[in-house]
Amino acid sequence: MTIQENFSLKNHNTFGVDVSAKYFAEVHSVEELIEVLKQNPTHPVTNTPTQQLFLGGGSNILFTKNFDGLVIQLDLKGISEQIINENEVLVTAKSGENWHEFVQFCLNKNYGGLENLSLIPGNVGTSPMQNIGAYGTEIKDVFVSCKVLNLETLEIEEFDNEKCKFGYRDSIFKQEGKGKYVILEVTFNLTTKNHLIKTEYGAIKGELEKMSVDNPTIQDVSKAVIHIRQSKLPDPKVIGNAGSFFKNPTISKEQFKEVQIKYPEIPHYPSRDLVKVPAGWLIEQCGWKGKQIGNVASHKLQALVIVNATGKASGREIFDFSSLIIDSVKEKFGIELEREVNII
Repeated sequence: MTIQENFSLKNHNTFGVDVSAKYFAEVHSVEELIEVLKQNPTHPVTNTPTQQLFLGGGSNILFTKNFDGLVIQLDLKGISEQIINENEVLVTAKSGENWHEFVQFCLNKNYGGLENLSLIPGNVGTSPMQNIGAYGTEIKDVFVSCKVLNLETLEIEEFDNEKCKFGYRDSIFKQEGKGKYVILEVTFNLTTKNHLIKTEYGAIKGELEKMSVDNPTIQDVSKAVIHIRQSKLPDPKVIGNAGSFFKNPTISKEQFKEVQIKYPEIPHYPSRDLVKVPAGWLIEQCGWKGKQIGNVASHKLQALVIVNATGKASGREIFDFSSLIIDSVKEKFGIELEREVNII
């Protein structure tokens, strides 16, 4: 295990942005991780340890410039299981496990709870960071705990569901804990037979009807989700993207009523005392769907996804394109979009 210098990150981010890291290391164990952290080169000017960045699948990140520090690729692998009772099992996956492959591993064992999260890009370690979710399910629904490395003490700590402070695409790891911890493994509480089948989302119901499935299994739900995602979302291996670039905004009921007067057809979902509005719909109404400027475009089938259309876009071009979309939606609807992707 060596620390490399001036390392290209083009193949380590799903946007395919061609930037480099001043230092780079790939770790396969907690011991290697601690060793690299202790070896972190000092900055020539400040004489302090260089800035650190931890990469999983590189699927939720946009590099707008070269990284003047140490990038650590977390490649910790392994899955373990612990039966709790006749209907529950604890499944623990190391942070470097590919998320979709982990979901498929669980489905092959008939473990339920993650099927609606099929085909989400990235690795297991980043799933609690933004409380990933899709089609009526969020990580927090099945999350038990995660083990983390405290970067200050280099001690391993455990965070339960409450301590993670999960919110919509949010957690302690994006707020007060940002930059303080590295997630090493995550434990989920899944079902083994009496599964809770979630098909309330119209798209899933419609897809299951196309599949001629009346009484869906967790495997059927997963297949439906995969079909939906593949029909609307571009494959990062084919065209650079980071999936959903923006969060779906939640606005007050008062603000929603004002917008609804002008746009009665606006789709919406009640969310406690607020109203959630699909960012993709807002962006599409502003004329961005399929629109390309230079090397960057809004995807032709899903306006929520920004793509590196030519494969030659810089991170700054992509960021500036997203700013134009934010300004456009704000001007038309008075709603401020928030980026879901981590900007570096």
